[in-house]
This record gives sequence, C-alpha cells and structure tokens, in this order.
Amino acid sequence: MESENLHTTAAELRLATFRLARRLRSVPAVDSRNAAMSDAQLAVLAALRAHGRHSLTALADRERVTAPTMSSVVTGLEEQGYVVRIPDDQDRRRVHVEITPAGEQIVLQTFERRTRLLMDEITELDFTEDELRVLHEASVLMRKLAEL
Repeated sequence: MESENLHTTAAELRLATFRLARRLRSVPAVDSRNAAMSDAQLAVLAALRAHGRHSLTALADRERVTAPTMSSVVTGLEEQGYVVRIPDDQDRRRVHVEITPAGEQIVLQTFERRTRLLMDEITELDFTEDELRVLHEASVLMRKLAEL
C-alpha cells in the first residue's frame, strides 16, 4: 500500500474507531446500585474476565498504565466487591487480582447492552449481507490492531 493510501486509511480508521468508541461508552457500565463505573474500571474487569488472574504489574502492562494507577483502579474495584486480591503462593509480597462473580455480571451486562446498541444501529442502517460480511472481516482486523 502506498504511503498516502496508508495514511488516509489510518486516519479514517482512527476517526471511525474514536467515534464508535464514544458512542458505545454512552451506554455506561452500571452496577446493581445503579452507580456508574469508569471505562478504566470496566476495561480491567473485562481483561480479568477474558484472560484470568493477573498480577498488578501484568495488569498495568496489559492496560498500558502505570502500576500506581492500576493499584488505584483495583482498589476501587475491590472496595465495590468486583475483584479480590490473592497473595502469591511463592512470594507473599506479590498479589494477583481476580474478578468476582459480581464483576463478571457487570462485564456481561454492559457488553450485552452495548452489543444491542450496535445491533440496533446496524439494523437501522439496513446493511446488506455483503456489507455485514465486510464489517465482520474489518472487525477481525481491528481486533488484531487493538491486541498489538
């Protein structure tokens, strides 16, 4: 792909991703007490649900934040009962973070509500089968980029 085409594609992808993410975040993660959760907190819960128990350092690396920032996010989630800290069997100074069933429920409910939003919008736009296929293929490529 020539440089100008690559630049245009990257710029369009950035804009589309940003706008779509903003729209999805308009559906907040809400717990049973109807308290809104930050995107950072939801991202941590989602990572723990998808990838299992992590050390604070590994979780900070995964989410691309500093260890003190991750510690603060985890403390907030722990206070709400969405994660637990588990001491390492080998090194008591090290702890692992694990999602609780209540944390899993928040992730599942939020993802379902956001998926329904996208389904409604896709339905409203009345995409053809070919457009849906292209959208699916693009989503696979976007996920590859996101997991880099």
